[in-house]
Amino acid sequence: MSYPEPRYLGEGGEISAVYRPAATGPELVSPSGTRTHYLATHALTGGEFGLYRVEMGPGAPGPSTHFHRTISEAFYVLSGELSLFDGERWITGRQGDFLYVPPGGLHAFRNDSDEPVSMLMLFTPGAPREEYFEKAEETARRGGGELAEFLMRHDSFFTDLGGGPRKA
Repeated sequence: MSYPEPRYLGEGGEISAVYRPAATGPELVSPSGTRTHYLATHALTGGEFGLYRVEMGPGAPGPSTHFHRTISEAFYVLSGELSLFDGERWITGRQGDFLYVPPGGLHAFRNDSDEPVSMLMLFTPGAPREEYFEKAEETARRGGGELAEFLMRHDSFFTDLGGGPRKA
């Protein structure tokens, strides 16, 4: 394997780094209480990747079993215990555990514990996931054709395998 073709063609580099202090609050607090920090959005990275820190409270639900056709998703547990479905079985992910899901890979996650959990979620390439995070619960409540269109637009295809009831 070789490196990709150069995308920066200048000679001396440029000042373009973006710093985000740890004390920056979450961009989103969902109705279920999950806090999502937009660390590196698709807009910031030019579509290269999306990186989010997600903090789920005790017993917080996550999406049921689903897959993506165009993006991979990876999970890195920062603290607590995260229930992860790898397409075959539920696994308890603990601090330092990592799960990579390639395009088409079945997966789900939730916090089954009585303690909070914090994780990093990485999407490649960097799709515009922010709207999905912000509107999934509300759109799922309305259901019908609007939900079907929303899920298709956000490359989220839900199944009835392993993850309990269907939800966004």
